[in-house]
Amino acid sequence: MKAIPRISHFFIMVLFTVVSFNNVAAPALYKVEKNGTSSYLFGTVHVGDASMKGLPANVTKAIDESEHVIVEVDISKLTPFQMQQRSMPLMMLKNGKTLQTELSKQNYNKLKNYFAKKSIDIAMFSNFKPWAVMVTMMQIEFQSAGFSDQTGIDKQVLAYAKEHNIKIGELETLEQQLQMFDGMALLSNEMIEETFEQLSDINTYFIKLVNAWKNGDMDTLTDYYNMSFDESNYGEISEQVMLINRNNKWVEQLVPRLNNEKLFIAVGALHLPEQHGLIKQLKDKGFSVTRL
Repeated sequence: MKAIPRISHFFIMVLFTVVSFNNVAAPALYKVEKNGTSSYLFGTVHVGDASMKGLPANVTKAIDESEHVIVEVDISKLTPFQMQQRSMPLMMLKNGKTLQTELSKQNYNKLKNYFAKKSIDIAMFSNFKPWAVMVTMMQIEFQSAGFSDQTGIDKQVLAYAKEHNIKIGELETLEQQLQMFDGMALLSNEMIEETFEQLSDINTYFIKLVNAWKNGDMDTLTDYYNMSFDESNYGEISEQVMLINRNNKWVEQLVPRLNNEKLFIAVGALHLPEQHGLIKQLKDKGFSVTRL
């Protein structure tokens, strides 16, 4: 088998949530049952293109049958100004630190050249944390490739729930989600280096991954995952911070409710599979989890 390039863990967080890890090219929708109470677990895509507009009929039917829609963060309740007001303090460096002091000279110059080519002065980001700068870079590249969070499945689920007056709950706050990246602050240079490698070939590292998800190409998706969350210090910390810690907290919240309420749980699809994924953890708690 041809070796697949290692993909950065930061890319995985923002991009790899498109992965459904299923045997066919269809959204990852599961029924979760115990003691006669049924809920749904849905693997979502955080960014999408025009072809992803519109929820599948089986998904809207599942939402209609549910009492509450549960998402990672309910951004539908926040205005753009509120989003900025709450996120900016968490994105800024403190105690005299600057973007330049947090990165190696080589990586800082890479960023400087990247933004210069786009007629953007890196001085705009001098007080931003490295991960916040990388979010900006990815937004630029995703938009250039025709992808946006506006056509992401999460936002479509929220819009459908609001339109049909279904109550919405969240598993974590915006602040908690952003603070997650601080857990990887010591790996900033590693994230920068790998992210630049992916940006140099957006077709291989993004478009092909999205197409693999659409086509149900499990071999390619699984290879990318396993080669990224490897046994290196970087790989293990990334998986712990981005996935395992959050999954464990979510299961603690969900299990008591799943015993009595009909929930439609929509989270990034990467949170569903593998040893610490929601599917296995819910099964371990005595729930029947069936792919629809």
